[in-house]
Amino acid sequence: MAKVAEAEIPAGLRRVYQKLERWRSTRQGRSPLPEALWRAAAAAAREHGVFRTGQVLHLEYSKLKRVMNATRGKASSPTRFVELTPLAALGGDECVIELEGARGKLRLRLRGSAAEDLAGLSRALWEVVS
Repeated sequence: MAKVAEAEIPAGLRRVYQKLERWRSTRQGRSPLPEALWRAAAAAAREHGVFRTGQVLHLEYSKLKRVMNATRGKASSPTRFVELTPLAALGGDECVIELEGARGKLRLRLRGSAAEDLAGLSRALWEVVS
């Protein structure tokens, strides 16, 4: 597999890429990748996607995906919750909020909500997924 030019590597992947390259240049024989490097690669995959991360880091897609899913609950940032309180219906207005990120899509269909409630909800959701 051809080496990737470092200029083409997204900034978030560059540090993991450099660690992997350093490890690969010093390893003996066919020793397995250390768990710490797999965890770092899994964290990068959550941000940049499994396919792109595996491609840049030259890692097996299916193993990277397994490690990412296994370490999902062990992320360094705490889990955040958004509490939604019932809103009084203000008529037949409807709003759809769609958020899309590396981990998937979220679609909310809301009816009878005030604009300021939707703006606050959008900000809270964006903070959780970003």
